[in-house]
Amino acid sequence: MQRKMFDVLVSAVGLVVVFVLLVAGGLLMWGYSFANSNVHNQLAQQQIYFPPRVAFAHAVPGTEITPGMIPYLEQYAGQQVLSGPQAEAYADHFIAVHLQEIGGGLSYAQLSAKAMALPKGSAAYTAAEGQVQTVFQGTTLRGLLLEAYAFGTFGQIALWAGISCFILAFLMAILVAFGFWHARRAPKDAEILS
Repeated sequence: MQRKMFDVLVSAVGLVVVFVLLVAGGLLMWGYSFANSNVHNQLAQQQIYFPPRVAFAHAVPGTEITPGMIPYLEQYAGQQVLSGPQAEAYADHFIAVHLQEIGGGLSYAQLSAKAMALPKGSAAYTAAEGQVQTVFQGTTLRGLLLEAYAFGTFGQIALWAGISCFILAFLMAILVAFGFWHARRAPKDAEILS
């Protein structure tokens, strides 16, 4: 095969790869934008706010803010939960801590089973049912926030993958340009394998 023809063929394939990388990069950036805006919009509708900064100054175990929450939540003090990382922090370091306190370390299913074993209509049953409902609602909200965090993470992965595709497309375009340049300089009678 002639060297010139080989250079043109390889460069043409490289041109296709550049196009594919640009399309992939564009789709990944769209995926990032879609995930990021949906996470933001869904969280904004929930109107969830971190406790104000003053609450962190008086952190005491068993209160709204415990000392263990400070490293995770203080950076967001007073802010509305609008992003995946904020949703994760609120779910794992605020709601989860309070669910542990309310349920005594038991899950919703365990608390529900204990409540169902109590005599219906008794004061203990009524108190246990209230506890079960609170833990159920908290667990549900925690799950929804962690879902927002997961989709936010997918969006971040798409962002970095999209940027990588654009960088690779740029590098490949340079190689394609060198390939076509070399094809123009190669002698007509030069063979690739002689």
